[in-house]
Amino acid sequence: MPQLVLASASPRRAELLRQVGLDFTVWPSGAEDETRGVVPERPTGGGPGWTLDEVRARARQAALEKARAVAASRPDAIVVAADTMVVADGVVLGKPQTPAEAVAMLRLLSGRSHHVATGLAVVWASRAVALAEAVTTLVQFRPLADGEIHRYVATGEPMDKAGGYGIQGRAALFVERVDGDYFAVVGLPLARLARLLDRVGMPAI
Repeated sequence: MPQLVLASASPRRAELLRQVGLDFTVWPSGAEDETRGVVPERPTGGGPGWTLDEVRARARQAALEKARAVAASRPDAIVVAADTMVVADGVVLGKPQTPAEAVAMLRLLSGRSHHVATGLAVVWASRAVALAEAVTTLVQFRPLADGEIHRYVATGEPMDKAGGYGIQGRAALFVERVDGDYFAVVGLPLARLARLLDRVGMPAI
């Protein structure tokens, strides 16, 4: 059985794999890191307002690039990678670059719904296998007071997370409803991963 490799330094993704009992090693990808800051412009240059299809395609492609970057050095391993993007009203919210940017993101999300798109890729280079998909989840935030936004940002939790929040952490207090895959919002859609691993001959369970 080939070795399973997680192409990510994310402790949340590693914890999810451990949670379901998978044996794996971590090999962070040298590919471009996940989206940072606020990205209002569409990737096609068509002006402001990302479509959900564009966000899904971007997340899927980013995950595939990360997996391929690691698979180039580990061709006999099955490499798993993911990339998460948050979009609200056509504006992509990556990882905040400053506390002020994190505050601005949370103000935008306050009392509203937004989409989280997580790209997932499984690459087995020696077998010429490269699978990639994207999972989209709708998340509804309750209205947030400015004081609690600032207190949350002061914890430092938002700074390495797309959209400026971690649903598995303190920001769970902000979430009224999740429509879709909760684990995709954390950063790794486990049910979809199980299907992809099964397709390459490595059953997750």
